[in-house]
This record gives sequence, C-alpha cells and structure tokens, in this order.
Amino acid sequence: MLIGYARVSPQALSVDRQIGALNAVGVGRIFREKAAAKTIKGRPQLEKAIDALGTDDVLVIAEWDRATRSMMDGNTIILQVADRGATVKVLDKPWLDLPTPMGKGILAFPSALAEDERERITSRANEGRYAAKLRGVKFGPKPKLTEHQRSLALERLSSGDSCRAIAKDSGVAHTTISRLRG
Repeated sequence: MLIGYARVSPQALSVDRQIGALNAVGVGRIFREKAAAKTIKGRPQLEKAIDALGTDDVLVIAEWDRATRSMMDGNTIILQVADRGATVKVLDKPWLDLPTPMGKGILAFPSALAEDERERITSRANEGRYAAKLRGVKFGPKPKLTEHQRSLALERLSSGDSCRAIAKDSGVAHTTISRLRG
C-alpha cells in the first residue's frame, strides 16, 4: 500500500500541490500537516504515517525537504520505515532508490543539504533581527500607552489616583497601569 505524507510550514499557503503529486502516483492514504518543526517529534502526522506502514508498504513523500530538516532526521525516517519492513519513495527526488544501500546513502546527501539550508535560514533571520535592533526597531507587542499617556499616568499615580481610575480614562486595563509602578 502507498501511504503519503505532505507538510508545509504554518506560513505557507497550502499542501494542495503536494497532495496533487501524491494523488497522481496513486497514494491511497495521505497524512498532511502544517507544522514548523526542526525535528520529527514536532510532526505528529509524519509519525502517524510511519506507524500506519506495514510490511512491503511504501511511504511516499512529496518533497523530501518538507519531511526532513537535517541529515539525522532523514536517517531516522529511513530507519523507522525500514524497521516496519517498508520503504520510502520521494517524488521530488526520483533518482533516489531507497530500498538499496546505495539509495539510503545517497539520501543522506539531500538531508544534509536540508540541514545546511535550515542553518542558513536561521543565520539570515538572526542577522536581520540584529540589524533591525541596531536601527532601533522594537520587538514584541506594541505598547498599550503612548509615551505621553505613560507620563500622565505616572504623574496621576504619584498624586494618589487609583489604577482603575487612570485605566478607565486611558482606555486600558488597570493591570497595564499597575505595571507602571514597578
């Protein structure tokens, strides 16, 4: 039996393209998910797909870099599938013949490339955040109070007004005002 797996990150639009590719090769059961995960543990549908495999079944993966994020992930998937007596077929890497020892070895290479790409993405994102901080970009939620509202609230607090009264006039929760004391 052919069992399929498709994944996109939460920011991606849909798995439709991958589902179409899996349907085109006659996959009967498809596990799909939107998940941002650096390891297999963060992808419960992949785990379910592997658990559903029986002897001589084939796990059909639409896109290898969607299933694995590192060389170790790739090896783990192959070992888990092999332990069930099944094999892996990767649609976007047709040159991979996974049931053979050579195919398993070749599979380690794109897994290493996926890991390298993940590291480069993380590095670029970190560099972007660092550059933004240097430009004065503030991260996190927007403040509930403007600087002017904050200074007025602090003045009122020092003159003895209650947090609830100030909050009501400012249009925020009393807890927002109470945090100004600290």
